Amino acid sequence: MTLSAFIAGLPKAELHVHIEGTLEPEMMLAFSRRNRIALAFKTVEEIRSAYRFTSLQGFLDLYYQGAAVLRTEEDFYDLTKAYLAKARADGVLHAEVFFDPQTHLSRGVPFSEVANGMLKAMADAEAELGLTTQLILCFLRHLTEEEAFQTLAAADPWLDRIAGVGLDSSELGHPPTKFAKVFAAAAALGLRRVAHAGEEGPPAYVEQALDILRVERIDHGNRALEDPRLSARLARTGVTLTVCPLSNLSLKVVPSLEAHPVAAMLEMGLRPCVNSDDPAYFGGYVNANYQAISACVGRQGLLALARNSFLGSFLSDEAVAAHLTALAAYDVASA
Repeated sequence: MTLSAFIAGLPKAELHVHIEGTLEPEMMLAFSRRNRIALAFKTVEEIRSAYRFTSLQGFLDLYYQGAAVLRTEEDFYDLTKAYLAKARADGVLHAEVFFDPQTHLSRGVPFSEVANGMLKAMADAEAELGLTTQLILCFLRHLTEEEAFQTLAAADPWLDRIAGVGLDSSELGHPPTKFAKVFAAAAALGLRRVAHAGEEGPPAYVEQALDILRVERIDHGNRALEDPRLSARLARTGVTLTVCPLSNLSLKVVPSLEAHPVAAMLEMGLRPCVNSDDPAYFGGYVNANYQAISACVGRQGLLALARNSFLGSFLSDEAVAAHLTALAAYDVASA
């Protein structure tokens, strides 16, 4: 069996995907017409030609422009359902999906339109496609902690259906310490915690996320490898790193896929898993990301990455055990 065929059938979870980042150009245009919103782009080709980024901020500028077409519960339903169908086709059995309510609240879109659309799509996908899902509310780090508290308050009626909180957007100049109080409040509410750290920010941001925000996963974490002591800590404690190869390549976080640190992470005993981040913008969903680093990690590395995706999830121990059993059976059957 080729590695491509092996990846296609490999059971896996996806733990790092921004629903707004699954907005394909065709859907962006369709939503803009449906909601009578003018775009700077007239065709799919014009949109795709803009997907040449030199930095995280350059991507974010276009990302927020695209998100402006999302206005109604129907939009968020259609967007989420489309992503989950693609994920299931890639062998994803569990998805933990990020969303950025502040991006929409700032445009006057009610929280209810966002959450209800996503949650309905997730429930329908679970029933129809056979994958489980969880929702993670992300705070935008370029905004204030006070605004993050306001967003957490707005989410209150839905918190029983939101698994956790995260931290994303522009990393440089916005350290995790900025959000210490709101993450403590989220923890007190029983929410799980994750944060983007060590993508463009220094290793110190990873430590702050662990020690001050008390996160259970690090999203990206590439630059943690620059600090041997921190790398040893991550290996010892088994903190999951949700790495995103095609995103890292597109945003110039790594110069090439061969230079991506995921293979080194595995060799050092860290616990990375592979994810798509913003697949509509970075050229591929989760299997494309597995494929991108397959030559660097080999079959056993691919198995380890899939195993880590379940171990790092917020599923129950029983559910994780069931997935690991299925993964082991797939390994034997595909040998």
